Amino acid sequence: MNLQNHKNQIGDKGFSVISDVFSTEEIEKISEVIQNIDTSKETFRKSEDLFAIRQFLKEIPEVRDLIFNENLKIIIKEIFGENYFVVKSIYFDKPEKSNWYVAYHQDLTISVDKKVEMEKFGPWTTKQNQFAVQPPLDILENIFTIRIHLDDTDENNGALKVVPNSHAKGIYRPETIDWKVETENICNVEKGGVMIMKPLLLHGSNRTTNGKKRRVIHIEFSDRELPDELNWSERMN
Repeated sequence: MNLQNHKNQIGDKGFSVISDVFSTEEIEKISEVIQNIDTSKETFRKSEDLFAIRQFLKEIPEVRDLIFNENLKIIIKEIFGENYFVVKSIYFDKPEKSNWYVAYHQDLTISVDKKVEMEKFGPWTTKQNQFAVQPPLDILENIFTIRIHLDDTDENNGALKVVPNSHAKGIYRPETIDWKVETENICNVEKGGVMIMKPLLLHGSNRTTNGKKRRVIHIEFSDRELPDELNWSERMN
C-alpha cells in the first residue's frame, strides 16, 4: 500500500479508495457477527429501505478486533496520525430492493454526550437520546471518515457520488453547486476495500438498481478534545 499517494489524494480531492484492506475471510467474520445480533435495541433503525446501527462499535464490541486489523491500524497511523481516536461509528445496510436515495450534503454534525449551550456550537439535534451539534469549522476540517465496504459497490447499488475538492471550501450549500465548474465522481469500492473521506466533502448516493446489497461500516476519527464540559459521545482509542 503506497499510503503517501492516498494521503495526498485525500488532501487534494477530499477522498481516496484503498482496495484489499480486509480479506474475504475477515469480511465474512464481520458479517457473521452482525447477523447474530439482537436487533431490537433502540439504537437500531429498521425500515424497508435501510437498516442502521448507531454507536456501532459500542453496541457490538465483538467486531472491534475484526475491524481494527493490521492494515487498518497502519492506514490510520500513516494517513491520519498517531493521536487519532474514534468519535463516531454507524453500520448501514441498504437492502437489495432499497429505494434509499441521499441528496448531496456535507456531514456537518458531531455526536456528543450532552447538550450544553456554547459559543460557536449549534444548531443542535437530538435523536433517540443522542446529541448532535454542528461544531466550529476547524473541528470538522480535522475529522477523517473511513467507510469499510462489506459488498462490492458501484453506481448501480448506491456507491457514493462526490464533488472532488468541495471539502476545501468551508460550508458549501448543495443548492449552490455550479456544475459548469464542479465535477462529479462515482466512488466504486470493492468488497473488503475502504473509502476514506473528509466530512466536508459534498457527497450523496443514488437508488439501488441492480438488486445487490450495500453494507457499509462508517467510522469517524478526530485528534481534538472538545472544549470544557463537552465530550465526544463515542470516544474510543
